[in-house]
Amino acid sequence: MATKIAETQVREPRGPRGPVRRESAPVARRGDRAAGVFSHTFLLVWAVLVTLPLAWAVVSSLKTDREIFVSPWRLPASPQWENFVRAWNEASIGRYFFNSVVVVGGGLVLTMLLSAMVAYVIARFEFPGNRLIYYLFVGGLTFPLFLALVPLFFVVRNVGLLGTYPGLIIVYTAYSMPFSVFFLVAFFRTLPTAIAEAALIDGCSHTGVFFRVMLPMARPGLISVGIFDFLGMWNQYLLPLVLMPDENRYVLAQGLAALAVNQGYRSDWSALFAGLTIAMLPVLVVYIVFQRRVQSGLRTGALR
Repeated sequence: MATKIAETQVREPRGPRGPVRRESAPVARRGDRAAGVFSHTFLLVWAVLVTLPLAWAVVSSLKTDREIFVSPWRLPASPQWENFVRAWNEASIGRYFFNSVVVVGGGLVLTMLLSAMVAYVIARFEFPGNRLIYYLFVGGLTFPLFLALVPLFFVVRNVGLLGTYPGLIIVYTAYSMPFSVFFLVAFFRTLPTAIAEAALIDGCSHTGVFFRVMLPMARPGLISVGIFDFLGMWNQYLLPLVLMPDENRYVLAQGLAALAVNQGYRSDWSALFAGLTIAMLPVLVVYIVFQRRVQSGLRTGALR
């Protein structure tokens, strides 16, 4: 009897096609460790490739022109803060920065408001043409910007908005809405309908439900898509190049391009790097401040 019990305990478990082979734990751990080392090494190399040029530009903005060419990889002997003053005033980076703030701020507010309204209606209401409108916005993601430059120029010129802030703000909004609507439709569909129905039963109108109930609940998604829209608008170059021919209304991307051309004649490279640093600062600040909110918004939309 004892012999039979021992044989039963030693016997391998059998599946429908024979004995089940168990993978040894040390082999699995070695595979996980190798995958972890590879992924961390790849991420480290990627971080160095992204961070090193930015850090080099910031360090170069604090050097003199001679130090930039003689010792490009060394720290500055003494920080040259007047480079930023010269770039802000003499190179007109301050004026370009103000123009970018006006255009990007107006375009971002208008994009968030209109995209949230459109996405909420598409996600919450069934009506003829619902899917058609949604797929038209999705199709806008695949339309190349280069094909729209010439028609946009004539449309904006014919309505009298060429070279004006409102004209560029409207174009920025139209350019950013396809991605925003696509993102927010999926997010609004994940929000619970019971709260909106309770608000309607209590006498709240559909407008009140949207602005007082659903919009606050969609804040993580709005912040996430707002960051992406801000980066796209702030780094935009082609649209203002075509629609803003007036030099006094250049945005920051145009101003940096003009500054880079001028430095070839003036050799004021320290002011150029200072201008690049000024252009990078808002993007870095926005990303650092809202980094966790962006991750939480994307995670919430994915999990729900």
